[in-house]
Amino acid sequence: MDPGRPPGPSRATPPRREDGGTVRTSVGSGTVWEAMAGYARAVRIGDRILVSGTTATGPNGVVAEADAAAQARFILDKIQRAIESLGGGLRDVVRTRVYVRRLEDWEAVARVHGERFGAIRPANTLVQAGLVGDPYLVEIEAEAVIGAGDALQSPAE
Repeated sequence: MDPGRPPGPSRATPPRREDGGTVRTSVGSGTVWEAMAGYARAVRIGDRILVSGTTATGPNGVVAEADAAAQARFILDKIQRAIESLGGGLRDVVRTRVYVRRLEDWEAVARVHGERFGAIRPANTLVQAGLVGDPYLVEIEAEAVIGAGDALQSPAE
């Protein structure tokens, strides 16, 4: 354990049902899309948390319509809340996938990703994609493993 970092959650045994099966838990964020398309914002199965592709959709619609970096920050906050509600933290994230509408936004979005994940260094993919809805400039999905943050080491340069 790195003494300079606060301790994270301990690696807990994944919850089990009485019949011995793994418990599946999900959480929503209240967007219209989740109910309409039949998906959860995030699902925890055992010690894994899978976060759906997340856009900058707030209670009043699209957030920061013309600002890809601001959308990325909003999205990562939403992802963090979903992961935390299922017992993890950003430090447990092991994989992210970032989709940008406009290729020219890649660096601004990558810098926001670096602000949040610079010390965590999950595996990452960033691609240009035709996102649903013109005002959406960024979509991000994430995968976390509860306790993975406890094993963080300095990345090899």
